[in-house]
Amino acid sequence: MEESRVKKSLLNARVNLIFYVLILLISFFSRKIFLNCLGADFVGLTGTLMSLLNFLNLAELGISTAIGYVLYKPIFEHDETRINEIISVLGYMYRWIGRIIIAAGVALSCFLPVIFPSTGFSYGIIYFAYYSFLASSLIGYFANYRQTLLGADQRNYVVAFYFQTASIIKIICQMLSAWYTGSYYLWIGIELFFGIIYSFILNWKINQVYPWLKSNVALGKELFKKYPEVTKYTKQLFMHRLGSFFQFQVTPFLVYAFVSLQMAAYFGNYSTIVEKLHLLVNNLLGSTEASVGNLIAEGNAGKIRKVFSELFSLRMLIAGTVCFPLYQLLEPFITLWLGAGYILPREIMLLLVIRLFITITRGVVDQFLYGYGLFWDVWAPLAESVINISVAIIGGYLWGLPGVLLGGISSLILIVGIWKPFMLYNWGFRKNVMNYWFQFGYQLALILISAVFMGWIWKFVPLQPSASFFSWFLCAFLMAASYGGVTVLLMYCGTQGMRGMVRRALEMAGTRLPWRKKTE
Repeated sequence: MEESRVKKSLLNARVNLIFYVLILLISFFSRKIFLNCLGADFVGLTGTLMSLLNFLNLAELGISTAIGYVLYKPIFEHDETRINEIISVLGYMYRWIGRIIIAAGVALSCFLPVIFPSTGFSYGIIYFAYYSFLASSLIGYFANYRQTLLGADQRNYVVAFYFQTASIIKIICQMLSAWYTGSYYLWIGIELFFGIIYSFILNWKINQVYPWLKSNVALGKELFKKYPEVTKYTKQLFMHRLGSFFQFQVTPFLVYAFVSLQMAAYFGNYSTIVEKLHLLVNNLLGSTEASVGNLIAEGNAGKIRKVFSELFSLRMLIAGTVCFPLYQLLEPFITLWLGAGYILPREIMLLLVIRLFITITRGVVDQFLYGYGLFWDVWAPLAESVINISVAIIGGYLWGLPGVLLGGISSLILIVGIWKPFMLYNWGFRKNVMNYWFQFGYQLALILISAVFMGWIWKFVPLQPSASFFSWFLCAFLMAASYGGVTVLLMYCGTQGMRGMVRRALEMAGTRLPWRKKTE
């Protein structure tokens, strides 16, 4: 069973990594074309509209995550009847959520003239974009809800393959339309068209993978009361989704409010790079989420804590290896990519790097909290949202964009950095949380030692990352490889988690360390 979990996790990670590289390359190239051919204001407008619709998607309430958790046990027991019932309940709930989003979306559209009083775009463009994005998001509620089973069954590689393939073709078509026509309407229409095509292909594939899956929305209505845990976890997870929304989706609005729509686009350039790097880590390590849930379902406490230690060390290593080159090379990349005029003050970059580090390292705690079903701290996302918005508004008024970013960092440190580990250790592991604090502080010190040492070394390296894209990529590769190598060495010598992770990696590669006992 453990081997199966590892194989599925590796397959998910491999497929995600391949498409991540492809999407990353095409995204940076396409954004430059969109900025040049459609304008920074249009890019800022579409980004702001999508953030608005992400607010409406809060109505999803976290149902898919709750259903995923409920599915772990029947998947482990191969109970197809129970799986069909749970997916039917999901379909019934999603139909209602979809109707609520339609009503809320129409109501919100009445306020678009107030939200965008003077953008330079006609309201025809604004409304066409808004309703096209709205229609694309609704497809998931009425047609794509069964993909939740793929995630719970560690088959996210199926979703990734078809979704990312559709995304690549879509972006290419949008690039061509922007380059040759400059039509806003055509660019938006392509977005909607590919959302529909992806839905048809995904459902065809789900029928192939699970020929026995016969979900029925009418049956879901009858079975709704049979699964009270879905409602219980959904209520709790809704509040967590609310906190996540305010952490990541409100920032563009606050930038627009305190600075300008153009600055929202400039900031979007930076945040695009940071989000792509965060996506890379999620693609590599997020594939272990379902395996963590299945591991916890087995109930072996010693194995659970061992895997946590290994994944924690891996996350710390990756966070450092991503953030160190990002801090050194972000500005040269923006200059090469878009031009020196798009450079923001250096403190913006530092704050983004700090936020990225926290969001990467938090992942392992979140995975185990979800695996244990610990969603009851509904006050935490409320507190996180209040801290975020309050600090961001005050900071935005006083310092502009840096002040807005301080809101998110403050809430992450207090809630994600302090409260979440305390919750996991007390109600999940049943251990003293000081074990976590010692582990975090000790490994953070190792990462910082490596950063200081490599920062000093790179002062003597003659490579200039701003000379060309080739020089930049060469610097990025060498910097990440050298920093990662030094950090792995430090963490292998100093942490049990990294030693366990390295040994596990060697075993999966068909190698065993010579000094380990054969019975181990």
